[in-house]
Amino acid sequence: MKINDQLSQTMFDSRENMESHLAYEREMKFFEAIKNGDADEAKRLFKPLSGEGFGKLSRDPLTDRKYHLIITVAFITRYVIEGGMDMETAYSLSDIYINQVDKCTCVDEVDLIHRNLIDDYIERMRVISKKGLYSKPVTLCLDHITKNLHGKITLEELAQVSGLSAPYLSKLFHSETGMTVSHYISEKRTEAAENLLKFSEYSNIEISNYLGFSSESHFIQTFKKNTGYTPKEYRKKYFRVHWGEK
Repeated sequence: MKINDQLSQTMFDSRENMESHLAYEREMKFFEAIKNGDADEAKRLFKPLSGEGFGKLSRDPLTDRKYHLIITVAFITRYVIEGGMDMETAYSLSDIYINQVDKCTCVDEVDLIHRNLIDDYIERMRVISKKGLYSKPVTLCLDHITKNLHGKITLEELAQVSGLSAPYLSKLFHSETGMTVSHYISEKRTEAAENLLKFSEYSNIEISNYLGFSSESHFIQTFKKNTGYTPKEYRKKYFRVHWGEK
């Protein structure tokens, strides 16, 4: 069947079955809310993939759900780049989530990833939007920390990046972020570790080494201090084998 014939048939079937696609304006507002880090607006506009307005992309319900979420991730990626997320981070996140969707074995897993990734992107964009409130030296430090979580990051190194003296940068950083440099780095490494524990099978020692902790015991101690869980407890609670559970 030719494309035009298929298009006519698909539109006819949709009308007969009273199916419709999401209103364009509402859909774009949803992606704008994510771009702006606006959790309340995104929650108001959020539509589950099983709701009205999503066309049928496959006869298999699981494949259909996967296709729709992959399309959603593709749209979000473009919007967050426009909103200030660097391209490497945006496309890497997209790859991570699409790979996780590909591994799903039931629609509940897809739906849970859908909710989790929306929350993740909103939080990341909220942080990015806050950077506009920071001075240029502190913003440079935040970017440097984000890109270098795998290695050792020192105050002296950040001082060079910012062009300020170490003592002055330390005071300025705390004044603007409400955290010391070491506390901020610890928080960012913990967030990265949370994602690895949820979405990968890396061991504690592998995560510890990858994220630049001085030892596995230091990683465990820091993680529990920041989250209230040991890495083992966190993985047991949130690892993907539990995605289908409510």
